Amino acid sequence: MEGSTAVAVDGTIREEVEDVVVRFAGDSGDGIQITGGQFTLTTALAGNDLSTFPDFPAEIRAPQGTTFGVSAFQIHFGSREIRTAGDAPDVLVALNPAALKVNLADLNKGGLVVVDTGAFTDRNLKKAGYEDNPLENGSLEGFRTIAVDITKNTLEAVKDHGLTQKEAVRCKNMYALGLVYWLYGREREPTVNWLNEKFGKRPEIANSNIAAVNAGHAFGETTEASGETSAYKVAPAKIEPGLYRTITGIEAVSYGLVAGAQKANLKMTFAGYPITPASGVLHSLSKLKQFDIVTFQAEDEIAAVCAALGGSYAGTLGVTASSGPGIALKTEAIGLAISVELPLVIVNVQRAGPSTGLPTKTEQSDLYQAVYGRNADAPLVVVAARSPADNFDVAIEATRLATKYMTPVMLLTDGYLANASEPWKLPDVDAIPDFPVEFLSDTEDFSPSHRDPKTLARNWPVPGTPGLEHRIGGIEKSYETGNLSYEAANHQKMTDVRKDKIDRIAGDIPNQEVTRGDAKGDVAVVGWGSTFGPITRAVQKVQADGHKVSHIHIRHIWPLPKNLGSLLKKFKKVIVAEMNTGQLITVLRSEYLVDAQGLSKTSGQPFKVSEVEEAIREILGK
Repeated sequence: MEGSTAVAVDGTIREEVEDVVVRFAGDSGDGIQITGGQFTLTTALAGNDLSTFPDFPAEIRAPQGTTFGVSAFQIHFGSREIRTAGDAPDVLVALNPAALKVNLADLNKGGLVVVDTGAFTDRNLKKAGYEDNPLENGSLEGFRTIAVDITKNTLEAVKDHGLTQKEAVRCKNMYALGLVYWLYGREREPTVNWLNEKFGKRPEIANSNIAAVNAGHAFGETTEASGETSAYKVAPAKIEPGLYRTITGIEAVSYGLVAGAQKANLKMTFAGYPITPASGVLHSLSKLKQFDIVTFQAEDEIAAVCAALGGSYAGTLGVTASSGPGIALKTEAIGLAISVELPLVIVNVQRAGPSTGLPTKTEQSDLYQAVYGRNADAPLVVVAARSPADNFDVAIEATRLATKYMTPVMLLTDGYLANASEPWKLPDVDAIPDFPVEFLSDTEDFSPSHRDPKTLARNWPVPGTPGLEHRIGGIEKSYETGNLSYEAANHQKMTDVRKDKIDRIAGDIPNQEVTRGDAKGDVAVVGWGSTFGPITRAVQKVQADGHKVSHIHIRHIWPLPKNLGSLLKKFKKVIVAEMNTGQLITVLRSEYLVDAQGLSKTSGQPFKVSEVEEAIREILGK
């Protein structure tokens, strides 16, 4: 927490703070993500800026009470601009021993620990790997603690509503939520309304959870009256006026795809196969069929991408989504899309790998796969989103480039951006420029290989149009006629044209701008994707000490912006921060011979601001 003063709010003395990081943690069956989601909703309604980080266990159902099954949800909110989910929590709500063991080391010194003493049984302590009770052996020295039997108090609060013992215990997350609501002066009404709507057919469950929220809130008032803890106030943030909602990256990319298809005046064919963390795109788009969207869950990844490509051949916007392992399976069909030159948007929600890796953890290690990862010379366009809401704009850009240049476009996001949320000002969709597709209708001297002389995009004849009958396939085709060709000179020409088409796109994307700072200086910190928040905050902190440090964040990964090379050479030192072992830095060194230094992280967790700040200060010291 930064900056504090004491204020009186509704008769309660509250310490006013600038920003706070709260982490809820418990077993994967404790409703932690629901708890975090409700706290996010009320925080957004309170007018705070915020950023969240849901952290799921990697196993579908790890043994209950073990460290492998711990689920967490972190939210950073404040009265200032918030760009990350926070380096370390100020408050940790731990609903069982395993949650405490996994998360306590991250808590800021002097931070607040809220623990459910009712869950600290000998059996649960053993499953979590504790030899003795951390609530009694001094492990929590240096922290402020609210130790309360949440389980017992919850059962007492809901006993009159007719639930079974098992159902009643499940309400304890709402008790914890009510307590944290009191700590930060949050309103309970949005959660009460949500519970009544969600459990409308089972009012006993709704009423029990509402009773638990109220009981937790009342307990907070009791502890404040007894002097055991303090209450806090976080003022609303000063943000641009407008209509806002919280949005996750999955929602934003889905809405962006819909908007892009509408701007192109196309129907959409989305075909996918379930894979964490990309499955949500299929789930979201399946609820938006009123926008001329066909969604298809295929039997495997290969079938999914081929079906999406078939949709493009038929004159719709073909879209598919997956994560690294699924993208690997789709690779041959992506090469087919490059060969037949049809638009295809491929959403890659990156996760930690290789192979199955850590399905619920985040990474940025598919850049090589996106830029280089196909057989033969098979270039395509690669773009990357930098925040949950930015997925909306990047999805529209991916659609524009795919349809204008008749090429596959890979949109890189990642598990953190997919599941995290932030406030999103609803855009004026009418103000977004249209880029309507014009299908070929002229049958005179028709050849499916004829191209636009400016973009080199081949024409797009819709099958079934009289006079435009044609075939496509993966074998090399004649540049002139579109028929099969094994001629050496023709293959050379086709390879060159496919490459030149993608290279020319550099003239149709914005010049690279400096995100924060001047266009020259001592150090440029370069990033892409979800490193945006930690980098920009770290640069801001170092700039406050008078250093000439700038942040450059790249959206268009391939082709790169035309001015990027000259921009990088205006800085004495370049740091490239990315959640891999150094993939973008390889591309930049190859393209521009820039002597960049890498800051890499592959822990499955996002960068901390402190990690980036430390790297900047180290290079400045040299």
